[in-house]
Amino acid sequence: MPKQFEVTLAGFGGQGIMLAGQLLAYSGMAEGKQVTWVPSYGPEMRGGTAYCTVVISEGRIGAPIITQPQSVCVFNRPSLEKFGPMVKSGGLLFINSSLVDIASGRKDINEYLIPATDTAVKIGSVKFANMVMLGAYIHITSVVKFETILQIFLEKMGDKRQFLESNRIALEEGRKFVQ
Repeated sequence: MPKQFEVTLAGFGGQGIMLAGQLLAYSGMAEGKQVTWVPSYGPEMRGGTAYCTVVISEGRIGAPIITQPQSVCVFNRPSLEKFGPMVKSGGLLFINSSLVDIASGRKDINEYLIPATDTAVKIGSVKFANMVMLGAYIHITSVVKFETILQIFLEKMGDKRQFLESNRIALEEGRKFVQ
């Protein structure tokens, strides 16, 4: 059976949730894998709930909608409350501990507390929190290579090339938290 990765990223609109999901999906495609990316927005664009589900597989993907993902990355407490219980038993839960002051309380999953927002501020902008979290997720799962994410960032965010180094640092910092 082909290896398949399922992740839901969730937080407030404006936290870079969709960008992180897109970069992950495009990276999977660049590495020749099958990919789905399903975004969902609340009625508000900034400050409302935003989440996306990304499935990356070595084989065909049966369905793009995942009700019990293997992994969830939450950027705020409402997202933890909504998506934390959905993680498959034995799965992974990444929590932005800068903004979420509680853990899930689940004993059947692996939980990682990543101070993504605080780390991003130290790098230079709160906007790098998504990449800090993505760095932790990629390191734990090895779903794609770090080099691929950076290459995709360059290709897709050409007008923001000046942020490449900061995003690289953010990915590295996320990796450090889970090494």
